[in-house]
Amino acid sequence: MADVLTVNRKGAVVTLTLNRPDKRNALNDALVTELKAVLRTLASDEGARVLILTGAGRAFSAGADLAALQQLQSASPRENLADSDHLAELFRLLYLHPKPVIAKVNGHAIAGGCGLAAVCDYAIAAEQAKVGFTEVQIGFVPAIVAVFILRKMGETRARELLLGGKLYTAAEGAEMNLLTRAVPAEELDAAVHTLATHLATQTSGSAVALTKRIIAQVSGAGLEEGLRTAAQANAFARGTDDCQAGIQAFLNKEAPPWRS
Repeated sequence: MADVLTVNRKGAVVTLTLNRPDKRNALNDALVTELKAVLRTLASDEGARVLILTGAGRAFSAGADLAALQQLQSASPRENLADSDHLAELFRLLYLHPKPVIAKVNGHAIAGGCGLAAVCDYAIAAEQAKVGFTEVQIGFVPAIVAVFILRKMGETRARELLLGGKLYTAAEGAEMNLLTRAVPAEELDAAVHTLATHLATQTSGSAVALTKRIIAQVSGAGLEEGLRTAAQANAFARGTDDCQAGIQAFLNKEAPPWRS
């Protein structure tokens, strides 16, 4: 049986490929489990600077595996909750991952698959890709993704995306800030490579990780809570090795140690 997730490493850039092309990379228990395990391992891997998430074949991901969901209809409420928690933890791991994550949306990203792209730090899509949340069309709900879409886009856009169940072009997805940008299919590899290379060679890994944490903590926080969190992060950053090395390099008119 083929691996449901393939991992390819080139220097500091690690590409994770959802590998169920015959099922349009739908998320089943095995794929979610494997992806969570790899994300946890890479979180502490100092040699990995940037992660790319993409799909094998023509689709990025069609979201939840409906055959698996049908089987769960006969499961107990506790079993269904455990399965939902399992998926929610995957989204949490992606959203809070200390490394920058780029979704390389090579094809359609639908329902939970669109959610996967949306929780990444960047989502660059081929122009022919369709994106959207179609759960309500089959009587299901986009519950887990709603948590992140509300944080990312606000209530007005979230209602438009989640209640109508429509699919949008990649260009429309970029216009509404669901995606970072849309590019011609033949330019997708180069666009993702350029971004990944910049992040891996021009930015401080510790600074990026801390900045990601600030964004997650401050988003939706009240003014005073947000400022307190930001001040604490600012003070902590000053004592990090990267900050001290970066300031010293700037004053000496030298390149910081992470730049190549």
